[in-house]
Amino acid sequence: MMKQLVSAVFCMVFFAAPQALAMPFHAGEKLSYEIYWTVVHAGSATLEVLPEKDVAGKPALGFLAEARSTPFVDAFYKVRDRIESWTDPDVERSYLYLKRQREGDYSKDVELRFEPDARRTLRYVRGELRRTLEQPEYVFDPLAILFAFRKQTLYKTMRFSGPVTDGKVSVSGEAYVEGMDTLDTPLGEVPCFRVRLDVKHLSGVFRKSDDAELLVWFSADERRLPVRVKSKVVVGHFTMELVGYDPGRETCAAQVP
Repeated sequence: MMKQLVSAVFCMVFFAAPQALAMPFHAGEKLSYEIYWTVVHAGSATLEVLPEKDVAGKPALGFLAEARSTPFVDAFYKVRDRIESWTDPDVERSYLYLKRQREGDYSKDVELRFEPDARRTLRYVRGELRRTLEQPEYVFDPLAILFAFRKQTLYKTMRFSGPVTDGKVSVSGEAYVEGMDTLDTPLGEVPCFRVRLDVKHLSGVFRKSDDAELLVWFSADERRLPVRVKSKVVVGHFTMELVGYDPGRETCAAQVP
């Protein structure tokens, strides 16, 4: 269950065309979350923006997502997952995606290399090339798409669609801005846009749930912080709540809630 939640949170498959907007995040930004299954505190997660470095000879901006189960959950299903993503500095396409899964007795290491000039991706599992896929010139990995979305100006009734890939399949994800809510969070009251994600391309427990749904609330300011994630699946309700925020090197016009 933790596996499906982590996958859903970091595989938000939607994309809008890039706009000439100020970046809402900077190197050093860190978001901290607590994860709940119904009322059980199941784990914690972090999202970070990494300093720029060269990837395959090109300047790149990095993102890091990590998730771990609580000591209580460790006793029967220990989770230690890490996802690293590298894009161009303007976050308009992915260059490299690294996933390290440690979930119970299951372990897997994936490297996804993007070759925009050749319009393809190369997926390696445990160091072996497993799949080559043709891709459009602009395509994102499951983590980078979240930060690409944060560049967009949100408003009620907006719809989004676009290409995202994990190297096994490429899909056109869709999302819809349903409305606005003010959330009571550990950081105070935060006005947010409520975004509903299309789950038809998500695997695992989402595919097994006839009435599955996935909602994400983004702060209604220049940062578009993912404040809350909530899913409904056959095995219950999962929630991921923002509990800590460090803006990093620079800050947007808006202040910390």
